[in-house]
Amino acid sequence: MRYSLFLCDFDGTLVRADGTVSERNVRAIDRYRSAGGIFVVVTGRMPSAILPRLRELGIGEGLVVAYQGAVVCDVATGKPVKSDGFSHEDALRAVRFFEGEGVHTHVYSGDRFYSDRDDELLARYERICGVKGEVVPDLSGLLERTKMPVVKVLAMVEPSVREGLRERAEAALGKKFFVACSSSFLVEIMPRGQSKGDALDYLARRFGIPGERVAAIGDHGNDLPMLLRAGGKFAVGNAEPELKACARVVASCEEDGVAEALEYAMGDEI
Repeated sequence: MRYSLFLCDFDGTLVRADGTVSERNVRAIDRYRSAGGIFVVVTGRMPSAILPRLRELGIGEGLVVAYQGAVVCDVATGKPVKSDGFSHEDALRAVRFFEGEGVHTHVYSGDRFYSDRDDELLARYERICGVKGEVVPDLSGLLERTKMPVVKVLAMVEPSVREGLRERAEAALGKKFFVACSSSFLVEIMPRGQSKGDALDYLARRFGIPGERVAAIGDHGNDLPMLLRAGGKFAVGNAEPELKACARVVASCEEDGVAEALEYAMGDEI
């Protein structure tokens, strides 16, 4: 086996546009795990939005990475084995930045999320992720009142303005923050040091697997940190150019790219 630990993004990489995972991908995951490989989904989703999907795939044990790398959960119990997040002051900075931009904003705390508006964007997000948010128009006020722990702050925007918003967030917030796009309409802010790349380092240490024996596959900019640190780098055919530039390109998400990458990871030529 070329790679004994395989990290896989979910949306846009493993799950298709209609919300399903192909039978070929399911079989490839099962074959890889049966051969002794460790398969871990690494997603920006909250735990309650990914754990039911894993069980649908027949993955009832092991670990899953949520919130871009800030949280690692035991699949069987749903309990976190690693849980990080923002300081209160940094969470407020991130929320106030998006509020200043006037964009649709979410705040994530534990296994709950809050939205500053009830609109079609929220309904779309809830349909895709299978979770319900609580509408709170004044999110910075909520944080000031409750001092609740915050894991992630997210904005939902039209694809045409996504990249500009990401660039302005990076410039305004500075090096303490990691800003990335996880889909064509999402801009996410995390504390630096809690990316998917940091999750790769954590899992490699936990399982005692050297980085060159770890493979990763993804499609968007938030996946780039884990691809850069992986020994085996894969990008699905629908991935953004920056991922394709550094990775072995396999078939698109719709055409079972994860299965192709897993076949290569097990030592089978594509």
